[in-house]
Amino acid sequence: MDRVRTPFSLLADRWQPSAAMVRRATFAALVMSVVIVVTGGAVRLTASGLGCTTWPRCTGDSLTPTPEMGFHGIVEFTNRMLTYVLSAAVGWAILAARCHRPWRRGLTKLGWAQFWLVMSNAVLGGITVLTGLNPYTVALHMIAAMALVWVALLMWERSKEGDGPAKLSVARPIHQLSYVLVVVVGLLVAAGTLVTGAGHHPGTPQDNKIVPRIPIDYDRLAQFHADFAFISVGLTIAMIFVFAAIKAPPAAKARTKELLAVLLLQGVLGFIQYFTDAPELMVGLHMLGATLTWIAALRIPLALRTRAVEEAPEQLPAQTSQAATV
Repeated sequence: MDRVRTPFSLLADRWQPSAAMVRRATFAALVMSVVIVVTGGAVRLTASGLGCTTWPRCTGDSLTPTPEMGFHGIVEFTNRMLTYVLSAAVGWAILAARCHRPWRRGLTKLGWAQFWLVMSNAVLGGITVLTGLNPYTVALHMIAAMALVWVALLMWERSKEGDGPAKLSVARPIHQLSYVLVVVVGLLVAAGTLVTGAGHHPGTPQDNKIVPRIPIDYDRLAQFHADFAFISVGLTIAMIFVFAAIKAPPAAKARTKELLAVLLLQGVLGFIQYFTDAPELMVGLHMLGATLTWIAALRIPLALRTRAVEEAPEQLPAQTSQAATV
């Protein structure tokens, strides 16, 4: 019995991208997921969070910013338009994974997960505008963006592996410890969003007093954030010694050292930012560093297991055209 044909399966009959192209497509999606975090931060740091006064339109009567909205309207609208670039990158990754032979269903599912994260985060961004930059929705918007980075990274890493069952390269408790490190770094990033919500850059001009802030002392939140940073650094150093003792895979050792380097750099940026009254450039660099720290932590457990390439069954040309649907 013939299977139902879809536009995806029809395209797959005519275009089979190489494995290298799939890797490039997934990497492009990962890069754009980082870019959208940085540009989202730029919107807040340039006080353009309400540059477009509503959503999904920019104003009640216009889809695009009007001349009266000036610089802030352009910045906010440009960030919204970058969502389409991100969507295009994710779409390319989905199509490349779907049309590659043999079809890797797990990889395609990760692409669709990215798509729905982009759509949900766009809606969340709209809610952030409609609620007047409520700091809790701003924080949730950032955390959702980090979830997108997570899935994009996983898809990129999986594109370089096979689809065989995961086989641990270390004892299971060591692998579980690497996930503890990921959780701690995740809490570090989440704590940073709370500092942002109580901090110096609400996303609107300083004379705009309508934007609410998290009603907790800024210094206490900054110390709370720093505490997680110290725990993250200590746990990372411990992982370096553990990996050296058990002769962990070289990739895992290298990635743990990379995480330590990024954490230390983030610490320096954080202290400079705190004692210089959080200048915009330093905050922007700290946000980029937070994203890179998150990526560095996530890559460690992925280096502690391998997936073999499963051999696809031989197919006749006529059989190849009858691919399964998405």
